[in-house]
Amino acid sequence: MEFDLENPLPALQDLQFLPSLFHIESDHMPLYAYSHNLQQTDFDITVRGETISLISLFSHNFDPFLSYLAINYLDRFLSTQHIPEGKPWFLRLLAVSCVSLALKMRKAEYSVTDIQEDGGFIFDKQTIQRMDFLILGALKWRMRSITPFSFINFFISMFKFKDLPSRQALKSRATEIIFKAQNEITLLQFKPSIIAASALISASHELFPLQFPCFRKAISDSAFVKKDKLFSCCNVIQGIVMDGYESVLDMASSSSTPVYILDRQCSSSESEKTATTIELERDEAAKDYLFWER
Repeated sequence: MEFDLENPLPALQDLQFLPSLFHIESDHMPLYAYSHNLQQTDFDITVRGETISLISLFSHNFDPFLSYLAINYLDRFLSTQHIPEGKPWFLRLLAVSCVSLALKMRKAEYSVTDIQEDGGFIFDKQTIQRMDFLILGALKWRMRSITPFSFINFFISMFKFKDLPSRQALKSRATEIIFKAQNEITLLQFKPSIIAASALISASHELFPLQFPCFRKAISDSAFVKKDKLFSCCNVIQGIVMDGYESVLDMASSSSTPVYILDRQCSSSESEKTATTIELERDEAAKDYLFWER
């Protein structure tokens, strides 16, 4: 089954298991000090920037979720590994392998030469496979990444829209903001759920200003959200949105249908992170990867 970033662990999408997704999301993030360390040295920033550019080049023929997943792998890898200086080919190999792993998880049809046809050095399948396993080890085989997309539907479910187009407009705009924000180093310190909530708050402010206070209060009152982190993240997101980003969606700007929001519905139940949950992640990732290596 193709890996869906909105539904990373299908067994946990039932409402009674949903809190587990919040408890394990930190396992799918770069190490806590990563964003701080990146800003200390020009070399680390350059390494990340150049590798992201290569990932974008190798994945441009696929949907943007693939590139997002590959960059997620990259950041988690870079937060634990030392990158050798003076070996630019290593960055190219790293980018190819991140895209290769993302393609395997997304069950896309491709060959290793397809994603390298840019006139640069071509790596053979065995070389890419060795890098694959280096990345897999650093990520502890947790390839079903929990990203901000995994939480959008949850936060949107706190509201009841009268019409589906308004709900879809909000989701589409929040998705655009998340894509745009991925390369922002400061955001790497925030959990995926906080980024999702912040993107939705920003999108609601833009698309539905009259209902915005209701949106903001419902999300900030959620049992799964820390308000201080949310507001800090919102400030970063808003800066990104305002940085030359034009206002969205024709369907939202041309719609004459008012938006009505009823009482929010949010589960405040908590559950403990279990060994079974972690094993589920690893088993699913192993099956997804090894399927392609038969």
